[in-house]
Amino acid sequence: MSDRSANNSGHAEPSFADVDVATRRLTAALDALESAVERRREADRDENELASRIQALGADRSRLADELDGSLVKSRRLERANREIAERLDAAIGTIRAVLDTGEEPLDLEKSLNTEDEDAEDS
Repeated sequence: MSDRSANNSGHAEPSFADVDVATRRLTAALDALESAVERRREADRDENELASRIQALGADRSRLADELDGSLVKSRRLERANREIAERLDAAIGTIRAVLDTGEEPLDLEKSLNTEDEDAEDS
């Protein structure tokens, strides 16, 4: 009975089965911890990759915005040139019609076009 009382007092050495169970639990806990650490590393890598992609998209957006601004300026400049050319053509057509209707010399047409060219260069 003395052996029995020693086991019940809690000071006795654990049995081999108890150590084996504790070792398995510790191994399982370490495996779970290792898996959690690996998942965290992957999440951090994914987060860094996402941040890099967002930064690249931001740079692309800025570049595209600059290109769009340049294209808008060029488009406005072309529209203005188109209007000026249309006005010159209208004036030239009017002058030609006037010459044809009155039978005047076409020298006035050339003078008229040169005057309009000088006016356009001044603006």
